[in-house]
Amino acid sequence: MSCLEALFPERLDEPSDFVPCEFRVKWAAGRWEHDSAMALRRAVFCAEQGIFAGDDRDAVDGEAQLIVAQSFVGGAPDAVVGTVRIHEAEPGLWWGSRLAVHAAFRHHGRIGATLIRLAVTSAHARGCRTFLAQVQSQNVAMFERLHWQALKSQLLHGREHHLMQADLAHYPPCFDPYGGFVTRSTGPRA
Repeated sequence: MSCLEALFPERLDEPSDFVPCEFRVKWAAGRWEHDSAMALRRAVFCAEQGIFAGDDRDAVDGEAQLIVAQSFVGGAPDAVVGTVRIHEAEPGLWWGSRLAVHAAFRHHGRIGATLIRLAVTSAHARGCRTFLAQVQSQNVAMFERLHWQALKSQLLHGREHHLMQADLAHYPPCFDPYGGFVTRSTGPRA
């Protein structure tokens, strides 16, 4: 059991006073990263938001690359606190989906923005010419601040989403996605 699991046993609704000093966002490589990312997705999309019943996995998971945000405690990875997946639907066309950040960390260290950054830059390094995502309405403003454009509104899984496209000019290729990016904790917003 990680320190974070001890602090947050399946609780997404209670913030904590404990804040790791840094987070590493990288392509998932180990089994624990994969399993933790899938558990976080279930917690966010099934338990918290009620979008899916029981599990959110689909056919895309078989071909997608998971990206994780790990909290670090004492210089070592402790827990997966955020995730997103990317996949190439056809040559040059990439999609990002299932962006999830643990509720206790949604206002720490720009975790969501850094997940999005690695998703797009690592796809860009692999020949991406167009990067798209279906974004829930409450997240559109954040994506727009990150140089994405809303293309159209759609109803998916009973919720309003917006088809959005990343401006690749703002996402230079990242050729080391397993090294990824580090973001430091900014602490909770008041």
